[in-house]
Amino acid sequence: MIYDLVVAGGGINGAGIAADAAGRGLTVLLVEKADLGGATSSASSKLIHGGLRYLEHMEFRLVREALQEREVLLANAGHIIWPQRFILPQTAGGRSSLMLRAGLFLYDNLGQRRQIPASAAMNLRADPAGYALTRDITQGFAYWDCRVDDARLVALNARAAADRGAVIKTRMQLRSARVEDSVWIVEVEGDNGVRTVRGRALVNATGPWVRAVSGSIGTLVEPAPLRLVKGSHIVVPRIAGANDAYLCQSPDGRVVFAIPYEERFTLIGTTEITYAGDPAAAAIGDDEQDYLLDVMRRFFAEPPNRGDIVWTFAGVRPLYEDDSSAHAAAVSRDYRFELSEADGAPLLTVLGGKLTTYRRLAEAALAKLKPYFPGMKAAWTASTPLPGGDLGQAGLSGFIKEMCRRNRGFDAAFLGRLARRYGTLVEDVLDGAESPAGLGAQLGGGLTEREVVYLRDNEWARQPEDILWRRTKCGLHMSADERAAAAEAIGRLL
Repeated sequence: MIYDLVVAGGGINGAGIAADAAGRGLTVLLVEKADLGGATSSASSKLIHGGLRYLEHMEFRLVREALQEREVLLANAGHIIWPQRFILPQTAGGRSSLMLRAGLFLYDNLGQRRQIPASAAMNLRADPAGYALTRDITQGFAYWDCRVDDARLVALNARAAADRGAVIKTRMQLRSARVEDSVWIVEVEGDNGVRTVRGRALVNATGPWVRAVSGSIGTLVEPAPLRLVKGSHIVVPRIAGANDAYLCQSPDGRVVFAIPYEERFTLIGTTEITYAGDPAAAAIGDDEQDYLLDVMRRFFAEPPNRGDIVWTFAGVRPLYEDDSSAHAAAVSRDYRFELSEADGAPLLTVLGGKLTTYRRLAEAALAKLKPYFPGMKAAWTASTPLPGGDLGQAGLSGFIKEMCRRNRGFDAAFLGRLARRYGTLVEDVLDGAESPAGLGAQLGGGLTEREVVYLRDNEWARQPEDILWRRTKCGLHMSADERAAAAEAIGRLL
């Protein structure tokens, strides 16, 4: 078989391109050397946002596109994307009130708002959101963005691709590629050794590995310069009173988010530092932990300390670099493509991008490839829910109420957590079970044998960490001993 499109890279860009292409009638193979979303795409700040701070760098087009996409994705994936109020405390030495008002005015009006409220000035001594802050912080602003389960966004795009005929292969790495008779001959290696696949077009969407993979392909054009930027996060028990999200301005000009996470935790990040090592080995350093904790001490009345940290993660973003002197935080989050051709066979290299704009990136990628596939169908993803996202007019809350009514044998909190992972696919996960006893053994953190089997059969989960930390976050709700026991049980099921 000759595929129309072979996509290397199973992060959000690769999965999004595969889904869009499959829905346009192309035959697609996606190969990912590890797990779907196993690197950069699951190590984000878990936000679908316009990027308020990008306005300082005059990234108006990127912010407008991201704000528009925020509404599209919220409509199509309301089970894994949720509106969130952000508090922007005003402090001495931070950005001026005039600058913040101007920035928020632009933020409210650059993109059409349908489901997201407008920003507003706040008296933080009179609003419960201010109770978490130090007493000297009395004024600020509120604005809205969205939280997202980033790893599930990747998995659901892969599911959308497969539902439309794409072949998804994880733990399979591209080793080399060459062109013969206008067809890419691609060698891939997986658990069963090396095999050869063929494709009319090849997409390199391997994120921080894009230059290394280009070398394996023997690309005709050296990829544009990229800067690898490491972003690190810590997770702590919920900061007292911090039930909103907060954007905290550091004295060095960077911003740090403190975001409600997984019911009873706070996610804090991100650092942004230039990175030169193996992206797969990225981990938070002691200095980064101290940096994040120091920012929290500047803002919160009961800030966390090192001993409160229950989880850390770090990821490396490949940012297209047009200014080598810029600080890492100032390098553009925009995306770029490089299209080359060998004997009539196109190679599309994807550079940069951000989680929020993945769908628009995929549309733009297919527009680049359209001359090679004149019979390609029209764009379709803007108005089509992701799997599980067809929640109806009542939205997620209405769907959860109806699901609880239909499944009275289960605890409402348990069903709510499932709904925020699977949306309308919850019934497929339950698979006819009428009570917890029908879901097999309880593995901890709300995880059951039935859910593990579902993720194995429908979402390409192959290792315990795929489930504990990406398809779900159940590992965060377990002790170390519980995680070890759960990993052993999951391993048997997989």
